This record gives sequence, C-alpha cells and structure tokens, in this order.
Amino acid sequence: MSSDFKKFWIGQTISNLGSSFTQWAVPLLVYQLTHSALNLGIATAATFVPYLLFGLLIGAWMDRIDRKQAMIALDSLNAVVIFSIPVVAQFGHLTVWWIYAVTFIQSTIFIAFSAGEFAAIPSLVSTDDLVTANGRIQATFSAAQVAGPLLAGALLSVMPLTWVMSLDAASFAVSAASLALVRASFNAPSEETKEPTKILHDVREGLRYVLSHPVLRNISVMMALINFVGATTFAQLVLFADVRLDASRRQIGLLFAAGSAGVVVTGLLAGRLRKRFSFTALAMTSLMLMGLCEIIFAGMRWYWAALPFWAASGGLGILFNINTGSLRQAIVPNHMLSRVLSIAGVLAWSAIPAGALLGGWVVSATGNVALVYGIIGVLTIAIAAFFRLFTALGDAQRYVDERQAEEERVAAEIVTA
Repeated sequence: MSSDFKKFWIGQTISNLGSSFTQWAVPLLVYQLTHSALNLGIATAATFVPYLLFGLLIGAWMDRIDRKQAMIALDSLNAVVIFSIPVVAQFGHLTVWWIYAVTFIQSTIFIAFSAGEFAAIPSLVSTDDLVTANGRIQATFSAAQVAGPLLAGALLSVMPLTWVMSLDAASFAVSAASLALVRASFNAPSEETKEPTKILHDVREGLRYVLSHPVLRNISVMMALINFVGATTFAQLVLFADVRLDASRRQIGLLFAAGSAGVVVTGLLAGRLRKRFSFTALAMTSLMLMGLCEIIFAGMRWYWAALPFWAASGGLGILFNINTGSLRQAIVPNHMLSRVLSIAGVLAWSAIPAGALLGGWVVSATGNVALVYGIIGVLTIAIAAFFRLFTALGDAQRYVDERQAEEERVAAEIVTA
C-alpha cells in the first residue's frame, strides 16, 4: 500500500472512532432531554432524510470539483457543527431541535464526504488492491463501532456527555490534516475538454450510465433487494434475542458487538480472499453463506450457540459489500465515481425503511420472528443464486478486464502524444 493511502487510512480510522462517540451520544442526549420514543425516531429519520433529498445532487457535485479540497473543507465544517453541541449546552441552551439540526447537517456532510472517499481510493491504490484497501477501511470502521461506545462510556466519569462529543470534533480536525498531507490528487487527470453542464445534466448522465451498464444496473437492483429483504434482521434483533434466546440486556449488547467484530475479521481478510477468488465468486458466495447463517441463526434457542452465527452473518454481509463496492470502483470512470456511489446509496437507503416496516408487520402478523428470519435467509440465497446465474454479474470480471485495458490504451496514447 502507498504512503498516501496509509495517511488517508489513519485519518479515517481516527475520524471513525470519534464519530462512534457521537452516534452513541446523540440518542442518549435526545432521551435525556425528552424521554420520548417519538423524538428518538425523529433523530433517526434526520439521519436518513438527506439521502433521499440530496443524495443524487451531492454525488454529481463531488464529481465536478476538486475532491480532496472539498473533503478537507467538509471535515472542517463537521468539526464546527459537532463542537456546537457542547458549546451550546455549556450555556444552557441545548434543545432537541438543535440536535436534530446538527444530525441533519452532519448526515448531509457525510454523504458528500463518502462520495469523495469512494472516488479517492482508486487514486491511492491499484485496481488489484482495491478490495484490500476497502476491507481495511471497513474493518477499522467496524472496530470503532465496537470500541467507541465502550470508550465513550468510560469518559463519562471524567466529563459531561456533551463534551464527549467534542472528541469527535477533534477527530474531524485530525482527518482534515491527514487529507492535507496526501500528495495524490483524488481526481483522475484528463486531457479532454468538457463542455460546461448543469448539475441536473450530470445527475441524469450518472443515472443513464448506471442503468445502461449491465453489471452496475444489476448490482443496484440486487443491493436494493437484499436491503429490502434483510432490513428486518437488524430491526428485529432485540426482539429475536429476547423471545428466542432469552438474552439479557448485556447479552443483547454483546450480540450487536459480535456482528461488528465479524465485520472486522472479514474486512481484514478481504484482500487475501480477493487474490484467490474472482469478484463474482467471492461476493456471491459470501452472500449465500450469509443467508445460510441466517437460517441456522433462526433455528437457535441457545444464546451462546447463536452468537457466532450472527457474527459470521455480519462479516459475510460486509464482505459482499466490500467486493461489490470494489467492483464499481474498478469499472466506473473516475470522473463519475461519486455519482455512482450516490445512486447506489439512494437505492440502498430507500429500501431499508420500507423493508423494515414490512418485516415488522409480518412479524407482528405471524407472531413468529424465527420463521421470518429463516425465510429471509432463504430469500437471500435465492437472490444471490439468481443474479449469479442469470445476469451479467456472473461474468463481472470480464468488465473489469475491459476497463483496465481501456485505461492502459488511453495512458499509452497520452504518452505517445
């Protein structure tokens, strides 16, 4: 891995740890201020709404500008926005509406930063190292989700809850500094003179590109289906643990941590596995194995036997995401990467609320959460098998090879010009 990627990775690792403090603190703050389940729901909605409102526009915008400079500015803005909560609280003026506003703004910033990050990684590593790079970033992100709440809880003994969030603000400052130290550009050089266009034109161009490309189109449809079907497994995990596994609150927390731990393991192994298997074999097999783990998990009654299957399910799901994300990065031209990620994000996040609501209704109607989990596992395997056998995803490596050949041809033409 290049030194530029290491700087980038270290900065994002620190930032992810800080963000885990805020993700843990915000629900506690909302509950302390309101003691209302409805307000907790609104806080969650404030995180998802920006994807639906701005996702496509933000992706197109990130393709039009200097991504590195934009990401540095976004990190700096995030530091100020997060730091506003402890400052306002210090003067006794913190309200739940201020928290909603901060959550909404931070989520919007996150969409833009993620779009830039997705497009930046191919500029920092070779195509063969994409899975390794994405796996490392995902692994440290998930490790932060495990360690962050534990560290934040310990910090409460020495500082107020709102000031724990100030460490997140500091982590964004560190991330901005690490990005400034990266020498490589996050935009691919181009000798083509592009006519000025309106941002809506760029959005339509991105949509046309994704929908017309057999691999990208099928990835998007498959991801939407998987998220729609699988959203219930996370939404109803507390209920499943209580009804089926007779788990205590501490054990439920450990169950969530096990899922994140599974992600850490598979994230670190993703690069090695990719060197042995093709994109298609690794992504689709991991998805099928995830479905199998969900079926076994659904039949469990003993908590300690169920725990490793939930951890494996979480890890295999992220292994699928890492490989499909890397596949997009290997296929899509650099100047369109941010748009492609935003399109994928809008489709993925739109499917989750609908799937979670439908799954919750089915669980309530049947009164059998284990049956629903088992059916989800079967459907997951069926979706993976269908897209592998009957769509272009079964031969995705060919499109990667074609894209690499095109890049080599263009590079040769630039050298000889």
